[in-house]
Amino acid sequence: MDTDTVRSPAADDSAGRRREQRGWYFYDWACSVYSTSVLTVFLGPYLTSVAEAAADADGFVHPLGVPVRAGSFFAYAVSLSVVVAVLVMPLVGAAADRTGRKKPLLAAAAYTGAAATAGMFFLDGDRYLLGGLLLVAANAAQSVAMMLYNSYLPQIAPPEERDAVSSRGWAFGYAAGALVLVANLVLYTGHESFGVSEGMAVRICLASAGLWWGAFALIPLRRLRDRRTPAREAALPGFRQLAATVRDMRRHPLTLAFLLAYLVYNDGIQTVISQASVYGSKELGLGQSTLIVAVLLVQVLAVAGALLLGRLARRYGGKHTILGSLVAWTLTLAAGYFLPAGAPGWFFVLAAGIGLVLGGSQALSRSLFSQLVPPGKEAEYFSAYEISDRGLSWLGPLLFGLTYQLTGSYRDAIVSLVGFFVLGFVLLARVPVRRAIADAGNPVPQRI
Repeated sequence: MDTDTVRSPAADDSAGRRREQRGWYFYDWACSVYSTSVLTVFLGPYLTSVAEAAADADGFVHPLGVPVRAGSFFAYAVSLSVVVAVLVMPLVGAAADRTGRKKPLLAAAAYTGAAATAGMFFLDGDRYLLGGLLLVAANAAQSVAMMLYNSYLPQIAPPEERDAVSSRGWAFGYAAGALVLVANLVLYTGHESFGVSEGMAVRICLASAGLWWGAFALIPLRRLRDRRTPAREAALPGFRQLAATVRDMRRHPLTLAFLLAYLVYNDGIQTVISQASVYGSKELGLGQSTLIVAVLLVQVLAVAGALLLGRLARRYGGKHTILGSLVAWTLTLAAGYFLPAGAPGWFFVLAAGIGLVLGGSQALSRSLFSQLVPPGKEAEYFSAYEISDRGLSWLGPLLFGLTYQLTGSYRDAIVSLVGFFVLGFVLLARVPVRRAIADAGNPVPQRI
């Protein structure tokens, strides 16, 4: 018998796991274009312009009869989408745990988001309500899909591979975002040579993100496998499942304390990402091409920043490195308050600062949390982690919108977010991470 052709069961398992991992990376490749091109670059300024076109003489629109300053409409819509996501995620998560059939739920969430994003092609004139509804649907669907996507990680990667697999997923997402942004930049800056108006170019960029999302989502949906799980008491309907997980977390108060700190400072991060283009467009008077280049710079430097902060974490520990990144976030926002209008060079410097801390602060937070999860409860706790990720993410956009509505200044709105990073720093600094890892039942690494 030719032993070279004989594969052991372990080798088959390893090959199948690698195939699933490669498929898993491609969901980040598929959906990150929405986060980058739609949420971060184009939709904020464009939807704000559409709302301004529909505004009355005092600059207000009136959805459902409620007076809203046109410049706050996008922030409020983002905030509402997060509330919807937080309401839906426990229901979907419980259904996934109860049935073991994550893939149909992932497909439903992904294609709801992709369809809503593609529908943004029809956002023109004064259709600000249509834009708000599509934004709520797309953003909520993306959050639900990401919860399901992240919950595959403990199933497709053993603990010793998890950091590397997770990092590659981030890298795929950043790479896709950068690639599509280059194409967006070519279309937007050369729209006249392509025979389309500026508004049409923006709508094509928005819709193409939905088509990209839907097309590449086919790869993970083909390669990921559902795993039937025996019925268990913890698989409860909806919010009872979430409540059961939280009750279990109360037995690990230090894990819960870290989650609270992450919830606060991550809200600041997500709000900066979603509102930076509005700030650059409306307050600093920068053109769409400048914003695209700035976000492209963030995408490229986020990869380098994640690698750099990962190296610093190996030397100084994950907690200290995250704390350092929160200081950098605070200084970056403070500097953003003083940026002169019409100066793209300084905006690029600000974008570089954001990029260098963005990827690392998020990747290290997920990695550190994985050490605080009791063995055997990875999927359950990571589901709660994703819900926590979105749990207060409505507060930052709401504060941003309210600050602008009260002051009429985007500078005041952007600097109001500093509080999230300061409070997050204080809460994280008080968490004894070494003891938290031991209390969770995990081996304590030399550097944390």
